[in-house]
Amino acid sequence: MPRGGKKGHKGRGKQFSNPEEIDRQMKAQREMEANEGAERGSSSESEEETSSDEDQPKRKGVEGLIEIENPNRISQKSKKVVEIDVNEPKELSRREREEIEKQKAKERYMKLHLEGKTEQARADLARLAIIKKQREDAAKKREELRKEKEAEEAKSKR
Repeated sequence: MPRGGKKGHKGRGKQFSNPEEIDRQMKAQREMEANEGAERGSSSESEEETSSDEDQPKRKGVEGLIEIENPNRISQKSKKVVEIDVNEPKELSRREREEIEKQKAKERYMKLHLEGKTEQARADLARLAIIKKQREDAAKKREELRKEKEAEEAKSKR
């Protein structure tokens, strides 16, 4: 038991939200958003004043007072749909380029392998030729043994 008589919370039951409670909270949030939208529509005067500030994001605290002259800072500009060129070729990442090169190299190797131009293909063909020769020799030997047996059986029947 821990010191001080404090007990842990491991055995405590879990509390779940009621579906009705969740629905009530969502309705309240929708009403708040609708009320804010109505207030924004009625205050068109304030929109004219803020429209000049819309191109710059809102700055918190003292940031609005201090001008930043950092040449390395890149401001995020969102592109419009008309500015985006769909036909422009997409730049591939290093991993994607390496993956494509790897696949092409593998295809090239397999093509050469099938044509019998790689070292491995030559070794395989040589091995196959040796095996074929051994099987032919074994088949001839079996045939000779079978003929000898037939000849012996023919002699023994006479």
